[in-house]
Amino acid sequence: MNTTLDSTVIETPTGPLSILTGPDGVVRAAGFTAAPEGLLPLIHPSLRGDLRDRPDLGPVTVAVRSYLAGDLTAIDGVPVEQHSGGEFLSHAWRVLREVKPGEPVTYTGFAGLAGRPAAVRAAAAACARNAAALFVPCHRVLRIDGTLGGYRWGLDVKKWLLDHERRDFTAGGATR
Repeated sequence: MNTTLDSTVIETPTGPLSILTGPDGVVRAAGFTAAPEGLLPLIHPSLRGDLRDRPDLGPVTVAVRSYLAGDLTAIDGVPVEQHSGGEFLSHAWRVLREVKPGEPVTYTGFAGLAGRPAAVRAAAAACARNAAALFVPCHRVLRIDGTLGGYRWGLDVKKWLLDHERRDFTAGGATR
């Protein structure tokens, strides 16, 4: 590990959100945990590094706070870097960033958006292997019957995020 990753923990209504960024300020991992070091195993080995605690990650922190305040598109422009070792996963993560707040899709729909409509399991795997929760919004993917399905950070967190986006989306929040 020769790279230093900046880390911070932001309090949210659904619990702490830890974020790790590379030296360029690009998000490498994020998750609803109070322990940033717990995110390291989620990061591809080529992107790992030693952690340096920071109280603020500049534009990343501003984007998260704006999202929490109702500007649901504030996180859209935050750059994210993940490596999967596979072309489909990388593509699927890019596609997932295009799923709009307040407009969740099913795993089947996500597979179709990613260009492989029959690859529902691969789409679910892309959600499961996503290291940059919130910024790559896997919480916006639901089972075909509309139920929540799984979420690494817990179904209570997923439900809160969807409710936050639905409430602000339907209330005319800044979602477009």
